[in-house]
Amino acid sequence: MSEIKNSKSSVTDTTDDLKSRGDTRSQRPTSQAFLDFLTQGWDETLPPSGRRAVADYTPARRDSLVETMPATRMVLPAGGLKVRSNDCDYQFRPHTAFAYYSGLRTDEEPDSVFVVEPDTDNPGKSRATYFFKPRSGPETHEFFADSRYGEMWVGRRPTLEEVEEQIGVPCRHIDDLRDALAKDLGDNLDLAVIEGVDERIDSLVAELREQNGLEGGEKAHAVNNFLEQSASESRVVKDAWEVEQMRTAVATTIKGFHEVVRNFPEAIAHERGERVVETVFNRTARADGNGVGYDTIAASGPNACTLHWVRNNGAVREGDLILIDAGCEVDSLYTADVTRTLPVTGTFTEAQKKVYQAVLDAADAVFAVAKPGMKFRDLHATAMEVIADRLDKWGLLPVSAEESLKPEGQYHRRWMVHGTSHHLGMDVHDCAQARREMYLDATLEEGMIFTIEPGLYFKENDLLVPEELRGIGVRIEDDVLVTKDGVENLSRELPREIDAIEAWMAELLK
Repeated sequence: MSEIKNSKSSVTDTTDDLKSRGDTRSQRPTSQAFLDFLTQGWDETLPPSGRRAVADYTPARRDSLVETMPATRMVLPAGGLKVRSNDCDYQFRPHTAFAYYSGLRTDEEPDSVFVVEPDTDNPGKSRATYFFKPRSGPETHEFFADSRYGEMWVGRRPTLEEVEEQIGVPCRHIDDLRDALAKDLGDNLDLAVIEGVDERIDSLVAELREQNGLEGGEKAHAVNNFLEQSASESRVVKDAWEVEQMRTAVATTIKGFHEVVRNFPEAIAHERGERVVETVFNRTARADGNGVGYDTIAASGPNACTLHWVRNNGAVREGDLILIDAGCEVDSLYTADVTRTLPVTGTFTEAQKKVYQAVLDAADAVFAVAKPGMKFRDLHATAMEVIADRLDKWGLLPVSAEESLKPEGQYHRRWMVHGTSHHLGMDVHDCAQARREMYLDATLEEGMIFTIEPGLYFKENDLLVPEELRGIGVRIEDDVLVTKDGVENLSRELPREIDAIEAWMAELLK
């Protein structure tokens, strides 16, 4: 009993803050001699900065946003660092809307905020201000003692002047944010924030709305939702700079696929060969870009029938197909999304060819009809006509292909439950908050970028398909740009026909 009492006593006597316990393992110097010496001998010359190319495109993006919400001050948080374990954080990636309207990228400035509002001096135009915590020099405690933000720990942060030059927008210290957001709020100026990115900013905006007589509750939530929707819909059509970023992302992704095939022998020899495939691709994405745009799928054999197989802990066996769904995210945060299903040893079996060709025919049918003026939803309908027809010819449908394609049928979807296309850009499933009329029901326009990715998946335990097809999963995915009179396959340089794949693999595996 005495031990229990002592244990309880130790709990109730704990008064220090647990979040500061990391300091108990620290041996950072604190002497005045150290502090005085630390401030000396640093070259404080500003490094070359220069205006970024994207800064020529972001003003039009912001003007469009203000046109959508003409009497609103819009708050776009970058987001903050997220704890991975104890005092270690995940690599930071800013929120997409923040990056799109600011022109900032990669892991630049967590906890910062970008604000867009109407320019009262120029009706119909926008005004933007970027708020962040600028560099703290060697005369500050933060410089050497703060492992999250200190320059000795995480590198040099920029000054206000540097970022102004880079993105062409006035910059202010984050400490000025409250006063700047509160200014002139009221009957003629609303306040909105993209919710869920930074809880502290959400709370600040809610507080300022209440203090300045703006409605809270569902009304505020609706305004915030409209901002997020508008930011998502504005990315449906890409500008010229975005298209070039996507070309770079796709080219780097294709390079990653080449490296993967070259390393198939290593993958076959390893007990977790899928991890070898994943690692080889991710190495290229990280070395030549910012990293992967999403978790790489390296699904060999029956694992290919699990649509989002990201565990990647299986073997890569000779004679199997391996479905690789992967995309490189470049520094501007635009990502490719490409899938190829490849024969591990370089040659398709007859059963594998049968399934692969059906999927390829479905994809080619979509390429043949896709052009401006077509409904986005009809891309999927076109692919499904081919898939249903082929399954009908194989005797797998309980009804005709025509009957299966009816809304009340859909039997063919047992073997392809996902859609055929999704928008692509800064998010792998881009523009996801757009309204139906701006997405599924939208008409294709020049500058849209999306995927074409039909598939067929015959699970190992599916007793409704012939035994020779069980365990075969095939998806072919390409990234597509809508042009003036059709579409361009941005990933066309990566082989997709059966003969071309076998010849390509033979060359790489020499």
